[in-house]
Amino acid sequence: MAADEKAKAKGEQVKGKTEETAGRAVGNERLEAKGQADKSKGDARQAKEKTKDAFKP
Repeated sequence: MAADEKAKAKGEQVKGKTEETAGRAVGNERLEAKGQADKSKGDARQAKEKTKDAFKP
């Protein structure tokens, strides 16, 4: 289960970075903001998983 969540986090980070870069390239602020939000969501999910791993026996 944890590997699935880690993969989901990485996917959100990559998707967000791609959208952010594309939005910046074409001057679309909405797409850029959506990309930043997706990337942040992935970062938060990854931090949660790292915290859970730190407390595993």
